[in-house]
Amino acid sequence: MENPNIIVRVATPDDAHYAKTITDEMESSAKARGTGIAKRSPDYVVLKMQEGKAVIALTDKGEWVGFCYIEAWGHEKFVANSGLIVNPAFRGHGVAKSIKERIFQLSREKYPDAKIFGLTTGLAVMKINSDLGYEPVTYSELTDDNEFWKGCQSCVNFDILTAKGRKNCLCTAMLYDPAEKGKVEEKQTESTEAVAAAEKQLSVTMHGAIHQVRRKRAYKKDFKLFERWLRYKKYVLLNSRKEGRDNHQKRRFFLFNLF
Repeated sequence: MENPNIIVRVATPDDAHYAKTITDEMESSAKARGTGIAKRSPDYVVLKMQEGKAVIALTDKGEWVGFCYIEAWGHEKFVANSGLIVNPAFRGHGVAKSIKERIFQLSREKYPDAKIFGLTTGLAVMKINSDLGYEPVTYSELTDDNEFWKGCQSCVNFDILTAKGRKNCLCTAMLYDPAEKGKVEEKQTESTEAVAAAEKQLSVTMHGAIHQVRRKRAYKKDFKLFERWLRYKKYVLLNSRKEGRDNHQKRRFFLFNLF
């Protein structure tokens, strides 16, 4: 981390006195962004601390810096790293990235076979997720657990989600699939071994080193393009909602004058 005085660790029951501060900041941050989140009570945050399913960031003097927790869905087949929040006084110092890395590691430890997913409109969070191995996916690849989707009801864009049949919204869905990653890593290992064997064979007849150029993932390479696509998506969905409201008002006006 950029700030050596900040400690990121698994939260414990002794951290319960930070719960109210954490939930207050979650709510105020959501209002400032003009979005909604699944509202959580201090008691719920304390429960996550007691279960060992949360990560907290503190200064070495005990000042609260950031927080995130784990939720399991669909009989623990899916896991979400939820409620990521950073104290405004400590933003811009790499805290969010450190918390995301630690909560991701904790999720893998507790649910090694589960798919880890998230919904976000923040490009910074998308970049962090991408570095951890997440891939953008369609909503159909996420959990179908209704309890998870109920959490979207407090979001100002919930009407878009319902209008789209829970298949699309302003948030981007990202998923880490351990089974798929295992296959990719296996193929990469085989490819590396094949390249090493080829280099060894070619060294008999050729002089000079052979350098393997690793192919970058398209998502990382085209991140700027992806960013522009997100802006277009937001424009289309918000305008479709506006047009829907305008049409609704026109229908009401027509019926009122008809009778």
